[in-house]
Amino acid sequence: MRKWFRMTGSQLGLAGVGLGVFLLLLVMVFSATSAEAAPPSQGDQPTDEFCLGCHQQEGMTAEIGGEPISVSIDPQLFEESVHGTEDIACVDCHSNITDFPHPEVTASSPRDFSLELYPTCQQCHLEQYESTLDSVHQDELAAGNINAAVCTDCHNPHTQTRITDNDTGELLPEARVAVPLACAQCHSTIYDTYQTSVHGIALTEGDPNVPTCTDCHGVHDIQSPATNSFRNSIPALCADCHTDEDRMAQYGLHTNVLDTYVADFHGTTVKMFEENFPDQPTNTAVCTDCHGYHDILEVNHPDAGIAFKQNLLVKCQQCHPDATTDTFTDSWLGHYEPSPQVFPLVFFVNLFYTIFIPLVLGGMILFVLTDVYRRFIVRRAPAAPATPAEGETNE
Repeated sequence: MRKWFRMTGSQLGLAGVGLGVFLLLLVMVFSATSAEAAPPSQGDQPTDEFCLGCHQQEGMTAEIGGEPISVSIDPQLFEESVHGTEDIACVDCHSNITDFPHPEVTASSPRDFSLELYPTCQQCHLEQYESTLDSVHQDELAAGNINAAVCTDCHNPHTQTRITDNDTGELLPEARVAVPLACAQCHSTIYDTYQTSVHGIALTEGDPNVPTCTDCHGVHDIQSPATNSFRNSIPALCADCHTDEDRMAQYGLHTNVLDTYVADFHGTTVKMFEENFPDQPTNTAVCTDCHGYHDILEVNHPDAGIAFKQNLLVKCQQCHPDATTDTFTDSWLGHYEPSPQVFPLVFFVNLFYTIFIPLVLGGMILFVLTDVYRRFIVRRAPAAPATPAEGETNE
């Protein structure tokens, strides 16, 4: 019995040592975990790991003005974003957060919260931020439209990947395709129309040469397309692409569209207004009046292509209600250059005057020059002494 008690006591002693070691390890682990989760000490900035300790939880929300707002951040998406790859820390943007619990949010709604926070972007993107101050979006915002787009509406700061090439500064191909999707958040109807246009279809298929929204409207300094100056500048805007020989050669399109337009009554008038009175309205047609805005189709499209006279007549009648096929579509050259095959009568009349006018003017100039020579040079020349007749002598 005594032996049993000695053995039991020995075993109990070992068990007590083991239990003590286990409790010590448990305390150490708890202390380490508590240290990781503890808020930073006064004066220290929270690390991204500290922030994501809470904000990586899926479905995490907070209430602002009684409305729920998602505050969940996907760590992988943030790491792959341009801010993540450039080592931009959470507190670089959320500079007012230095402790936990966070400072009380004073915004009255989620939208007010965005409007309070987005000026932070100018810390790194001052040039782009200042460009937005001259945009139609900023004008709308200043007029009281709180839904007008700001930086964070187009560029989600937690997921936005790089959109320009580091070396060239050019828009990356994948970013060009994504531009309409960003604009569609506010302009969904226009986006749906653009998707079915010749430009939108080609862009979706990965064609890098067709225009996306920002090519026509600008990037950060977007101007209102409803102004007279924007309308008057449309031919020059379209010409940026359609007079580029290398680009148009890929589609078999000629590049004389601007020259032929300017030579036409419409183009002559619009060019004059663009150069001299850019803010004044004109009632003559620009490119979009005939080809469309966001719904541009190929000219040989059977439904609306203006290569077909009946479709063209519909366009003409927008400004000329009395237009007919005989008086307008049959006689209008459009962007065609006259040739023996296309508008031969116009071609030969032009050819006649191309030869006739220089000949007439050249002949008149030659006549004037010979007359000047006769009047001022020949008549003023000293008379030659008379030669004595045969048999006469000078005495």
